[in-house]
Amino acid sequence: MAHPKRRQSTTRRDKRRTHYKATEPTLAVDSTTGETHLFHRAHWYEGKLYYKGKVVMEKEEA
Repeated sequence: MAHPKRRQSTTRRDKRRTHYKATEPTLAVDSTTGETHLFHRAHWYEGKLYYKGKVVMEKEEA
């Protein structure tokens, strides 16, 4: 029967046993602008800040 030559650390063992995996962020398409953005996040489009398809803020001219 095969035996490991060296003892594996608990950290290394626990990393193998974990069920946590990296996932892709879910993306949404804004109905008003057609822009792709993260869910529950506002996004800029042509100088305006959109959230849930509505203009929240406009960019100030300096």
